[in-house]
Amino acid sequence: MRKHILSVCTIFTLVMLMASCGAQRKSSAVGSSSLGNDGPSAREWRNGLKGKWVLNSVDREDIPAAYTIKNIFDEAPVDCFIGSVWTLPGGNNQGSIVFNASGTLCADGAVRNVVWSVYDIPNDNLHPQFQFKKIYSGEKARNVTTGYRLDLSYSDGQSLVMRMPIPLDNGTGNLVFNFSRVQD
Repeated sequence: MRKHILSVCTIFTLVMLMASCGAQRKSSAVGSSSLGNDGPSAREWRNGLKGKWVLNSVDREDIPAAYTIKNIFDEAPVDCFIGSVWTLPGGNNQGSIVFNASGTLCADGAVRNVVWSVYDIPNDNLHPQFQFKKIYSGEKARNVTTGYRLDLSYSDGQSLVMRMPIPLDNGTGNLVFNFSRVQD
């Protein structure tokens, strides 16, 4: 079972690697904040994501309880991300994730610099996705080929929900990330 989980995680990482770069769609329309083809454009999502967000919880959706997820984003266990603050400024799209969880595998106070954007392909019947790449000291974003994507599900300006697809034996489940905006 352990080898199967590692294989699934490896396949997922490779898929994310292959899909880490993309173009943004230009739009000036103002839309709602729910999913659907009539939902917000990539530009609207990008503008709505700017700011600081705290990750309140990560829920499992259609993932069997017996299924183990060792870590996410090639970083740490899911629990280590709870309470992390995601700073997503505008401009050059360089932000950060600051970890605030303690535990044997957590790095309380650690900061991961990221470059983020909203990925969207017009007329593909998929919803915009939040994508980011971790940038370590001395690296340039254009040279980093590994990245991650989360489906943008919901935002009302104060709360944000993103889903990370997890490939399973019989279909796909999701890790559901629930954020709230940090007021400065």
